[in-house]
Amino acid sequence: MQLTVQIESYPLRNPFSTAALTIDSVDVVVVTLEQDDVSGKGEAAGVYYKNETPTQMVEQIVDVRSRIMRNPSRDVLRKLLPPGGARNALDCALWDLEAKQAHCAVWKLAGLQEPRKLMTLFTCGAADPKEMARVARSYGARAIKIKLLGDSRDADRVRSVREAVPEAWLIVDANQGLTKQAFDALLPVLVEARVGLLEQPFPVTEDRLLEGIQSPIPLVADESAQCLQDLPDTVGRFEFVNIKLDKCGGLTEGLAMVSRARELGLKTYVGNMFGTSLAMAPGFILGQICDVVELDGPVFLGRDRDIPVQYRDGYIYCPEQVWGGPRNNGLEDRLA
Repeated sequence: MQLTVQIESYPLRNPFSTAALTIDSVDVVVVTLEQDDVSGKGEAAGVYYKNETPTQMVEQIVDVRSRIMRNPSRDVLRKLLPPGGARNALDCALWDLEAKQAHCAVWKLAGLQEPRKLMTLFTCGAADPKEMARVARSYGARAIKIKLLGDSRDADRVRSVREAVPEAWLIVDANQGLTKQAFDALLPVLVEARVGLLEQPFPVTEDRLLEGIQSPIPLVADESAQCLQDLPDTVGRFEFVNIKLDKCGGLTEGLAMVSRARELGLKTYVGNMFGTSLAMAPGFILGQICDVVELDGPVFLGRDRDIPVQYRDGYIYCPEQVWGGPRNNGLEDRLA
């Protein structure tokens, strides 16, 4: 077996802002595993608030290269690396390689039904309210995610987007940016705007503030739900958990998180940390068994993979040729 790893950079069409950062490009790590002229690939952007960098992820992968080549097992990988981008890239490359070697698509290997198109959220980065309204209209989406900054203009952001897309399903993401006072003041605005979900209102260190809150809008754990072991602590505080493969360390752990979340009475949401279609494809597989899907990363890029995921009428579909498929025949159009 051969393992190669490289860093690729993708400029964004426009700068993107949240309560935590503003970015104008995305650097991703791509792992390729090759054995007997069959290759599998995986991509990861890492987790910015855990200070993961492409260079650091490459170093992690190089450190375990020899052990993975001797024993290319996803279970072994979970013991070698912690949750995060490096493990995600390797895990997804192992899934892709296994699918091609077995002549069997990843969804079959995972014991799932044949993938269907999924309604996906499209994200409006935090900006001037009028600009966010323009972006929301431009998507032609059925579901919109609104990023907030935790400042005095958040209410206007929500109202502007709602006015721009009166029929869309809305969710709001605070990215840990609200205080309890700001949360209490904003909640009536969210209710009036018919917001369906509120994601990560408070910093992880202040999750205790959620205990006893009777929010009319279901709450989503994002930064508070990094991996499998975090799920029990979200019970009683959140109703949904946002599973991102870069956070949890790959499709293997993502599938385990969905199963455990169901046991705990939690609903599931698959998100992304930006990336190309190669990164969205494993999330699309996981999305088949999730309640909410947000796989819009490539929409923000100036360029994408030669074979991309397909977006149409607010839905995403991922042809098997993008990732995780056993063959290389012509593209299927499953969004028609």
